[in-house]
Amino acid sequence: MKILITGGSGFIGSHLCDFLLKENHDVVIVVKSDNKINNIKHILSKIEITKADVSNYNDIKNCITKCKPDIIFHLAGETSHKKSFETPLDDIKSNSLSTLNILEIIRELSLKCKFILGSTFIVIGKNAPLPINEDTPCNPSTIYGANRLLSEHYCKIYHNVYGIDAIIFRITNCFGPRELYETPNKNALNYMIYRAYKNEKISVFNEGKFFRDVIFVSDVIDALVIIMKKGQSGNVYWIANGTKIWFYEIGRCLEKFSTKVEYVPSPEYTSKVDVGNFLVDNSKLCSLGWTPKIILKDGIEKTIDFFKKNQL
Repeated sequence: MKILITGGSGFIGSHLCDFLLKENHDVVIVVKSDNKINNIKHILSKIEITKADVSNYNDIKNCITKCKPDIIFHLAGETSHKKSFETPLDDIKSNSLSTLNILEIIRELSLKCKFILGSTFIVIGKNAPLPINEDTPCNPSTIYGANRLLSEHYCKIYHNVYGIDAIIFRITNCFGPRELYETPNKNALNYMIYRAYKNEKISVFNEGKFFRDVIFVSDVIDALVIIMKKGQSGNVYWIANGTKIWFYEIGRCLEKFSTKVEYVPSPEYTSKVDVGNFLVDNSKLCSLGWTPKIILKDGIEKTIDFFKKNQL
């Protein structure tokens, strides 16, 4: 099949490319810039790269018209909730308008393709009853979360009104090789692992007495393939480990790498927007035949091995 991936050079996108190529799919990726080209340097000769801004209707229409994909994975977007407050209008373009553009192009061209939207646990908001599942009400506390949720609603509307084959997946805290690691605003867990690898001090908020549902990137890719093959149109699927991981446990794991963990109060901004404790009931995705395989300790070791191998 011909598969188009927006944000294909990013963290999730590049790993997805690797897997799809192994299954002999024809892969086309859409990128806005060459910033993350290192993530796909090993497969440049095996994929087609198109430069386009997914928030620009004509850009992405030209790309889709030329490609005529069987499946579109929409993974492009700005993932920083902090940045969404700094540049809210840009966040609308990246995380909302881009989705509407693609759906409208599929409708306009009458394409018979499957559209798979990547979303985030941030759409849920603060202090939702646990465990979270696909029926949990969403009340996002950030502009980023609101725009991602709007994208989800666009998918449901275009599915219900126009019959477009649209599926949504939401990922909890994902970590692993190729994810950004230089700033906690992008991925706090990868940032912590990197600092442990460099034997630098790590700060953890509130004595680490909060938990998240973290998942390693290879488990996410396995889930995406299952959703691509077996997911039902119009549905939402949570991609999550289904395991409660306390942040003081993460701190203990990282202290084994001779790093020092200090526990500090959370900043005022964090306390206003943070989702708090988070745990997902992943039984809907598991019913398709998927199960997570990588435990926290092994995922940390694989990530540090990546840092070592690439001398980061």
